[in-house]
Amino acid sequence: MNEDAIVAVEMALLVDAVRRVHGYDFSGYADASLARRLALWLGKSGFDSFGAATSKLLRDPVLCRQLVQDVTVNVSDMFRDPPFFKALREEVVPHLRTWPHARIWVAGCATGEEVYSLAIILREEGLEQQCRIYATDLNEAVLEKAREGVFALRDMQRHTREYQQSGGQRAFSDYYVARYERAIFDPTLVRNVVFAAHNLATDADFSEMQLIMCRNVMIYFKPVLKERLLGVFDQCLSPGGFLCLGTKEALDQRRIGPRYDEQRQGTRIYRKQYGVAASA
Repeated sequence: MNEDAIVAVEMALLVDAVRRVHGYDFSGYADASLARRLALWLGKSGFDSFGAATSKLLRDPVLCRQLVQDVTVNVSDMFRDPPFFKALREEVVPHLRTWPHARIWVAGCATGEEVYSLAIILREEGLEQQCRIYATDLNEAVLEKAREGVFALRDMQRHTREYQQSGGQRAFSDYYVARYERAIFDPTLVRNVVFAAHNLATDADFSEMQLIMCRNVMIYFKPVLKERLLGVFDQCLSPGGFLCLGTKEALDQRRIGPRYDEQRQGTRIYRKQYGVAASA
């Protein structure tokens, strides 16, 4: 067996061991992306091989959390893709008003930039008290950053521009205070947000959601896991509710696709039809 084959076996054993002992399941992640991220983690871990790292990982929860932080994708941005957020404001918000209380799930929220973007829109549209947001991620370290609401000040100029392009109604600087190269966001923006650790690959879903946002997350998953997740979202989304995906994550050719209509071409904002059964 050549060296590449040995590395592949050791990597597979590590992934299985982490799942069995710590409950983090990466088996549904795309092979190439997972292998690249694991290799980067190994390079800075101090171990000579995946085989040498596995025994330590099984006994060291702190080391395992560091692996999870490196393997999971934590890239986020405020008002990323302004046409999406503009369509969200114009196509989704009017329907959210029709529910006495709306429940929103932001799945794979990373460091929370998208959560704060959504919270700003809800405040400007007068829906802040009417909505509860559940922001989840596998990585507890990035969830803590999301709770803190502290972001790099150098990024605010870009965020301001994208906020304005998204239909923002105020000065973006109204929502944060600048301190020592950091932008500290108004903590009241997330008083109706529940941040929680959640593994999309294995954990149970939520029930009766009116809006689910899972953008630019499934591109890192294998097709089987993508289909399973879409089925999970379909199960917990109310009829007439909205499912928002990333620009490369369409419902074309997906099992649940016939039950959904895209609200504005190219935005990947889908509305679940009334009078149809959820997927099994």
